[in-house]
Amino acid sequence: MFEALKSLFGADDETNANGSLFGGPDDVRLASAALMFHVINADGVITDDERARMKSVLESEFSLSSDEVDQLYQAAQDADSEAIDLYRFTSTLKRQFDHAERIKVVENLWEMVFADGELHELEDHVLWRIAELLEIERNDRIALKQRVRERHGIESDFERTLNDD
Repeated sequence: MFEALKSLFGADDETNANGSLFGGPDDVRLASAALMFHVINADGVITDDERARMKSVLESEFSLSSDEVDQLYQAAQDADSEAIDLYRFTSTLKRQFDHAERIKVVENLWEMVFADGELHELEDHVLWRIAELLEIERNDRIALKQRVRERHGIESDFERTLNDD
């Protein structure tokens, strides 16, 4: 009977109303991707490196095919442009993810920040706000930032100043 109702209304477990695989109210893939998109777009410029890094992280985090990653990227862009704030995405992640999984989300967001090899103030601020909404402690956020920065071989402003002297 449930299957009959689903077919009557055109619903399918695999797609939402607009035919996308992503977008249910508790879709952590879309929530994560929308936050990633928001971070890479914070400075108003999305570079090829940022786009490629986001797609790479989505593919590995959620075991998606290339086509699914492209669909999720587009769904994330649409969701971010329609959102009035970040709460929709962060509340989904807080409901569905435990603390360790939310830590991983913040680490992935730092991957977005450093994808172009630079730390932009706007991206840093947006990530700080998201981490706060995800209830990630300041010390954890800073440690994740440093871990990702080191992984990418990017010096901090302080290190750069020391090396210039």
